[in-house]
Amino acid sequence: MPVVVLSGFLGSGKTTLLNHLLGNRGGTRIGVVVNDFGSIEIDAMAVAGQVGDSMVSLGGGCLCCAVDGSELDAYLEKLSAPVHRIDVIVIEASGLAEPQEMIRMLVAGENPAIRYGGLVQVVDAAEFDETRAKHPETDRHLAVADLVVLNKTDRVEPAGLTRIGAELGTLCPGTPVVAADHGRIDPELLFDRRPWTETRGQLSFEDLISQARDDAEADPEAHDADHEDHEDHEDHAGHAHTVYESTEFVSEQALNPRRFIDFLDRRPAGLYRIKGYVHFGVPGHEERYEVHAVGRFLRFVPGPWGRGEPRRSQLVLIGSGTDAPALLRELEACREPAPQHASPESMWGVLRYVDRPAQPDAGPEPETEPDEPDAYGDPDSDRDPEDL
Repeated sequence: MPVVVLSGFLGSGKTTLLNHLLGNRGGTRIGVVVNDFGSIEIDAMAVAGQVGDSMVSLGGGCLCCAVDGSELDAYLEKLSAPVHRIDVIVIEASGLAEPQEMIRMLVAGENPAIRYGGLVQVVDAAEFDETRAKHPETDRHLAVADLVVLNKTDRVEPAGLTRIGAELGTLCPGTPVVAADHGRIDPELLFDRRPWTETRGQLSFEDLISQARDDAEADPEAHDADHEDHEDHEDHAGHAHTVYESTEFVSEQALNPRRFIDFLDRRPAGLYRIKGYVHFGVPGHEERYEVHAVGRFLRFVPGPWGRGEPRRSQLVLIGSGTDAPALLRELEACREPAPQHASPESMWGVLRYVDRPAQPDAGPEPETEPDEPDAYGDPDSDRDPEDL
C-alpha cells in the first residue's frame, strides 16, 4: 500500500489539497494521517462515513518528532488492516515538520504491507519569497520533494509565476512542478482511482455527489440558480483534468530493461506520473513488474502474472505540456524481440528500484556500490542520507 506524504509550511494549502483529494477520489479508499487535526474540515466527510476508523489524528507536535518509527508503524498498521479495505494512505504533515525525517521513518518501517509512495511539497505561490526568508529550510525541503505543487497561483501575476518557476527549477532541478489554485490537482497524479461503482450504495461521499447530480438533472432550473451562487467553485472544480494529458502505451513484445531505464532517467519534467506493468522476459526475471513513478520518485514491484494473463507491457503516462508522439517513439524503441537472450545483468538498473525486504537467512547484504539508490529510490541523487 503506497503512503504519500503531503508537506509544506503553515498556510500553504495542504489541508485544502487533502480535502480535494478526498472529494475527488472516485471509488478509491483513502486512509488519512493528519498532524494538525483542528485545521481539517472533516464534518461533511465524517457524516458521509469516509473518515471514522480510516483516519488517525496526531495533535500537539510535529509527526517527525512527536512519534518514533515504531509508533508510526502502529498507526499505519491500523489503517492498512484488511477490514478498512484502504487503497492508499495520505499523511498530512504538520506545517513545521521535517519531510526528510518522515521519509526516513517510512523507508525504515517494518510493515511489509506499506511502501513509501512519494513526497509532495505544497508551496504557497503568494507567500513564496516571505516563506523562504522566514524559513531558510524551505530550500532543503524542496530538494527532497518528488513532486512540487505550486498552490494559490490565482493570487500571483503571470510574471511572478514565471520567476517563481525559474527559482524552483534551480532549487529542485528535475522535479516536476504542478501549478494549482485551491489545491486542485488531478488525484491520479498521486494514486489510481477506482470506479465509483465499487463503493456506491454504502453511504459514501460519492453517493452524496451522485445524488446531488441526479437532483440537478431532475430540477435543472434549481441547479442553475444554485450554480450561479457557486460559479467560481464549480468552474475551478472542473478544470483539473483539462490541464493534463494522458498517454497510453501497450506492447505485446517485452521491453529491454536497459533501454527502459534510460527512458525513465531522461523523462521530461512535465511528465508527472507513470503507472502500469512491464514485461521484461529476461531469464530469471519473467515476473510482471509494476512501475510507479510520481515526479522523480520511482519504484518497481515484481509480482506473479495472473492465470491466463497475457505477457505484455501496459503503461499510462500523465503530464502537462509533454510531447505524446515523442514519448511513444521512445517507448517503441524499448521493445525487445528476443528477451530470452538477454543477460541477467541487464536487469540491474531495474532491480535498484525494487524494495528488498530483509531476508534473515539470506546472509549479509553486499556492500553498497556508489551508484546504489538512496533512501528515495534514486540512484543518481546527490542527496546524502546522512545529511537528513
